[in-house]
Amino acid sequence: MAAKKTIEGNMLIAQSGGPTAVINQSLIGAVMEAKKHAAIKNIYGALHGIQGILDENLIDLKKESDRTLNAVAGTPSSALGSVRRKPTPADCTAIFQVLEKYNVRYFFYIGGNDTAETTHIINEEAKKSKYQLRCFHICKTIDNDLRQNDHTPGFGSAGKFVAQAFMGDDLDNRALRGVKINVIMGRHAGFLTAAAALARKNEDDGPHLIYLPERPFAMGRFIKDVKAVYKRLGRCVIAVSEGISDSRGTPIVVKGASSKEVDAHGNVQLSGTGALGDILAQEIKDKTGITRVRADTFGYLQRSFAGCVSETDAREAFGVGATAVKESISGNKDGSIAIKRKPGATYAVEFKRVPLRSVARETQHMPDKFINAEGNHVTQAFIDYAKPIIGKLPKVGRFRAVQVKKIK
Repeated sequence: MAAKKTIEGNMLIAQSGGPTAVINQSLIGAVMEAKKHAAIKNIYGALHGIQGILDENLIDLKKESDRTLNAVAGTPSSALGSVRRKPTPADCTAIFQVLEKYNVRYFFYIGGNDTAETTHIINEEAKKSKYQLRCFHICKTIDNDLRQNDHTPGFGSAGKFVAQAFMGDDLDNRALRGVKINVIMGRHAGFLTAAAALARKNEDDGPHLIYLPERPFAMGRFIKDVKAVYKRLGRCVIAVSEGISDSRGTPIVVKGASSKEVDAHGNVQLSGTGALGDILAQEIKDKTGITRVRADTFGYLQRSFAGCVSETDAREAFGVGATAVKESISGNKDGSIAIKRKPGATYAVEFKRVPLRSVARETQHMPDKFINAEGNHVTQAFIDYAKPIIGKLPKVGRFRAVQVKKIK
């Protein structure tokens, strides 16, 4: 069998979708690896994804020092800037004109399932045009919902933030008792909301209730659950996915809305509003008589929170970026780099190239084994799955609370 041909040319890399705490690790992992290979001449970064390609708004990443690259790797958010844009046929034509103009033969796009879809579209157009291009998607999403992946870069750090935020919120709620609702990102998959469960070290710790988009949400059952916890503990901390929907699949936050804002990929806008928390808080007040009810929406805060990075997440994010370049240099023409967990008691992963089509557009959900029978919390199987990805959490101290006898 003939050896796969290594082509010479320039490299272009870009970032897309929601920023994360470790997306720059993937960027720098790819850049550092590319610098090792003579076949890759120049290394360009497109500012704000494919919009930067269309505008020819590129920067020369080879001109950056290793010191700068290492500093950027450890910095949250998208250093190249991001975008949410699905390319039209006209865009693809224009993109190839830019690629040819700059002799780009290696293209890497870091992002989630919509980004994988965009990468797939560009790759298919390259094939039709018979343009020699190594086209790779580098996985990223805090939602942890990419097919083919055990988990995705960004989830571990966002999950760590969520778990630590709930640790603090539970302590707050224990001091001034009432009902507290926190709304977490997660359109179709509840992994990030479920990460709140790692905050629990004792049986009475919050979150006491967890609601995920994988199970239909019934307001009546929700109120019943809250009443039961409040009666038992005198307080209740709740984690809710922004994408919870009724039995018909209609998101609770958009039920009855006269208009629904959508992005370029047709996704209904769920973040950027505290509406869901307000709806749930008001229902509790109206139906239970509990007066101290509060709600917060974590929103974008959980994506790029500085100083709250999972070491596992950072290491693996760098690894998928480097692996994408290695795969392209080895002669593979396209693909997405996925994280696969190795079987065994000790946590270990490997990075595998998988077909672009198998990752693009569609998402995966929390397995049934991760959700309890009542649909209002997670199982130990989820805790065992998530713990090594999220890493160590702070320890919380608690008094023994030995009562002093009352003096008569």
